[in-house]
Amino acid sequence: MKPLFISIASAAFLALAGHFAQAQEGIAIPPPTADAAPAGASEVAVLAGGCFWGVQGVFQRVDGVTNAVSGYAGGDRSSARYETVGSGRTGHAEAVEVTFDPRKISYGRILQIYFSVAHDPTQLNRQGPDRGPQYRSAIFPRSEEQAKLAKAYIAQLNKARVFSAAIVTKIEPDREFFPAEDYHQDFLTRNPTYPYIVFNDLPKIDNLKRLFPQDFRQEPVLVAAARKSP
Repeated sequence: MKPLFISIASAAFLALAGHFAQAQEGIAIPPPTADAAPAGASEVAVLAGGCFWGVQGVFQRVDGVTNAVSGYAGGDRSSARYETVGSGRTGHAEAVEVTFDPRKISYGRILQIYFSVAHDPTQLNRQGPDRGPQYRSAIFPRSEEQAKLAKAYIAQLNKARVFSAAIVTKIEPDREFFPAEDYHQDFLTRNPTYPYIVFNDLPKIDNLKRLFPQDFRQEPVLVAAARKSP
């Protein structure tokens, strides 16, 4: 993700370069052969796949998702700040905490969308124009069952050779999630003409609508709205 405070000309140049560097086109992939049964009315998945603006934007438009918060996972609380995480030395990845209703959408379906349109799981420590371990592909399971299902799905997709290269997504259990600063929340929705968003993230929304029409919601569920709810 590029710094927010740069000139318009520089932003356009960097975003255009990112557009040509981007590899993720959205790929139709099979659902997982094993999935979790609904247990309660709310569950959480924590996923990392490059800049959290786009990952959050995708899941905010998935039916059954009740909230999607940008943040950091993989490191300590003391270093969970944007300027520090950007060094690539904190252990953190930019991540999104996805809260969903398992009666409407399963954990397996969340993973299918994550691998298919939210990012490119074959890229190691980079996504599009962004480089560094803070942009790695990683799943931070909230339970042993989530970890087991994620590992099984990765093995399934690799065996089927769905992608042109092996999936490099890391499974990192027992890691706490820390919400990002307010100015990062709902960034895609609030800044639809920001060059980085136009070239790198809006195509993901188009891919979601094209590949998962039954799961697509036109109006995103926003962090700002969730905070106002009683």
